[in-house]
Amino acid sequence: MAFPSDYLHLPEEEVVDRIERAKMRLGKDLIILGHHYQRDEVIRFADHRGDSLELSRAAAGARDAKYIVFCGVDFMAESAAILCNPMQAVLMPAKSARCPMAAMADVADASNAWEYLTSIWGDDLVPITYQNSSAELKAFCGRRDGAVCTSSNAGPVFEWALARKGHVLFFPDEHLGRNTALSLGLSPEEIAVWDPEESLEVPTGLLQCKVVVWKGYCHVHTFFSVQQVELARERYRDAAVIVHPECPAEVVASSDGNGSTSFIVRAVEESPSGATFVIGTEINLVARLAKEHPDKTVVPLARSSCDAMFHINPHNLLYTLDGILENRLDSIVEVPEEIAQGANLALDRMLEVT
Repeated sequence: MAFPSDYLHLPEEEVVDRIERAKMRLGKDLIILGHHYQRDEVIRFADHRGDSLELSRAAAGARDAKYIVFCGVDFMAESAAILCNPMQAVLMPAKSARCPMAAMADVADASNAWEYLTSIWGDDLVPITYQNSSAELKAFCGRRDGAVCTSSNAGPVFEWALARKGHVLFFPDEHLGRNTALSLGLSPEEIAVWDPEESLEVPTGLLQCKVVVWKGYCHVHTFFSVQQVELARERYRDAAVIVHPECPAEVVASSDGNGSTSFIVRAVEESPSGATFVIGTEINLVARLAKEHPDKTVVPLARSSCDAMFHINPHNLLYTLDGILENRLDSIVEVPEEIAQGANLALDRMLEVT
């Protein structure tokens, strides 16, 4: 989105004051949702902050708000637009905030995988897509009796799927899929990887597997390594090492615990004063936890940031709010009805399961 130069060069104090005044004028007509990975300069204005599941629920429950401003990345705002009613407008301060992992699985490649796997297993297959995916891929899964999941509820959604059918095809994060399957007691031999770049080759171990995971990844979490965990243990002898399940399986196995961003937040919040945590997830969340819990030691496993989240800042948030006040909704997020209907099936199944 292009901004007038007067927005780009506004002093920080004026931006903060104008955002606060815009929020007061809009009152209950406005709700701002902020993902945990947003920087503090943005998250300070959020009415709700959380992970993608919590924000999906907040969007679905915000029935009185006319305007939902989503400070996250593209797939999150799309999900909010799908879950909200037609009289509500979902806006995103920076449409350039696109999740790289979500772009790693498109419907054409998914269709190729689905056609091949159903030629082997028939209808004994359930598609599940991570929330970090396009609305089109959610619709693809919804129309095939599948569901969406988040890192918070991937386990229950996998259990739901495997209770119905014998196999799961999971998009687009190989690591969350593998770690979820392993956590449910599946063996490594029961997990195969589908690489869309090599779709003409049959994945090794396909015939005996129960879960096929897409070869996609989050660069924030694949940055972490077992060596970093070992170094952290040497430096912080009494620390609990907690990582996100988008990390590689060997990093998860070497940690003391793993879970969604909300799990990580609760682990710190509920720990006694004096506790020490080394956390492997996006640096903005880790830094915020350290600041909000000065009685505890909270340090990053390594500094890893989400560049897509960084596209949103107070200046484009102000521009979005001014646009609402001026009836200029040029940052609106819309999903075509046909896609929204299919995606809503998958999102509804997620919300029902959880």
